[in-house]
Amino acid sequence: MRLASLVDAGRTPALPLLIELKGAGSIQLLSLLRVLPGQRYVGRAQWQGREVLAKLLVGDKAERHFARELRGVQLLAEQGLKTPELLVHGSMPGEGGWLLFEFLADACSLGDAWQSVAHLAWLDDARQQILGEALAAVAGLHRQGLWQEDLHLDNLLRHQGGLYLIDGGGVRAETPGQPLSRDRVLANLGVFFAQFPSALDPFIEELLVHYLLVNGEHALPLEALLKAVAKARGSRLHQFMGKLGRDCSAFCVWRGASRLQVVRREEEALLALLLADPDAAIAAGQSLKLGGSSTVARVDQGARQLVIKRYNIKGMLHWLKRFWRPSRAWHSWCEGNRLSFLGIATPKPLAVLECRTLWLRRRSYLVTEHASGVDIITRFASCAPGELPAEAELRALDDLFAALLRERISHGDLKGTNILWQDGRWMLIDLDAMQQHRRAGSFAPAYAKDRARFLRNWPQDSTLYQVLDERLPSVVAKPNS
Repeated sequence: MRLASLVDAGRTPALPLLIELKGAGSIQLLSLLRVLPGQRYVGRAQWQGREVLAKLLVGDKAERHFARELRGVQLLAEQGLKTPELLVHGSMPGEGGWLLFEFLADACSLGDAWQSVAHLAWLDDARQQILGEALAAVAGLHRQGLWQEDLHLDNLLRHQGGLYLIDGGGVRAETPGQPLSRDRVLANLGVFFAQFPSALDPFIEELLVHYLLVNGEHALPLEALLKAVAKARGSRLHQFMGKLGRDCSAFCVWRGASRLQVVRREEEALLALLLADPDAAIAAGQSLKLGGSSTVARVDQGARQLVIKRYNIKGMLHWLKRFWRPSRAWHSWCEGNRLSFLGIATPKPLAVLECRTLWLRRRSYLVTEHASGVDIITRFASCAPGELPAEAELRALDDLFAALLRERISHGDLKGTNILWQDGRWMLIDLDAMQQHRRAGSFAPAYAKDRARFLRNWPQDSTLYQVLDERLPSVVAKPNS
């Protein structure tokens, strides 16, 4: 097939594909690693008897994207930075462009390595090793006057003892061969650290040693760097929240007059039957809650358990109040994804469904992973009279409230049954009323209500109440904040 035919190939073209490349012969595309439908196809291929990584660029923007990719790859090579060898490249007007690279068999991205140690403490040796490798590679890039706009761990590959930089399309240059300016360094390091939750921020100063050992051209004031991190993190969160209702690499979206459905792309096939008839799945599952406003059931799906929450319409008056605004399922979907993005524990949101009549909302459903943890009231009730919970559990509670304060998040119903102990962390559930506040003035009273509701889980004269009241921080709204 012609290269231009990929414009209509969609997200999952049938493989293998034989594609003609003018001046380079043909390639057989065997598997896909990344797809931007109708624009970019990146995958493993066979070319002239060898395995290669093929980047195929098509569509209206192909010429611009090809030039950017080629220039970035050339910059990396010219500055002596480790990157996969570019074997051949070319472009044709009206067809698109291609770049064929050596294929790094058995390479592992630092992103995959990071996920394998996600359960460890922030500065565990294994985690520090990964962050140290990444920061050293970033420092080498900056020392040569380059930076990577889309700077994240998946663009760094471990292979045969070396660390390779990939994705030339995001590589930019200030003055090649001369160290990057301090302002650009701070901004780009802000992008790097922003990919991690705010809980990493207290360790940034210590981690910077790995960077400065390779590129000590500038003093990097911690306050200025933290501001750059906060700015980049806010931008990342805004972009991520915008994807929650958009068909993209992360989510599949169906939107029409009778249905809005969003599901994580990797869950699409697994949840297809459940989402086709969620009421039947609820009826067949184990009931967790039977209420007028919502119904909750646990569902077995193979070796895993899921939770389906149906938000009911109680009558005509209730419907008149609900049909014109985003459903409670949609709100919970957004807030669950927000918490996950920010590194605050909550059951992973898998899908959301709104039933509609001529776009007017009716019942809605939220599907999440099941949290098997014990709620905080039950957990703390196991303590002997006069005995306090384990210090690790109290510290984890400190961490949870610190995160809510840091991110200006109010839960809205912080009763004990909505806080579960699982995998060494306190997990938040039932996010219908959750809100992230832009202003400290609106957050302070909402947080105060959360804190008071949380403490009411225990008698005011109990030792536990008094200990928690002393440990948990309070906030006071500042005028005009």
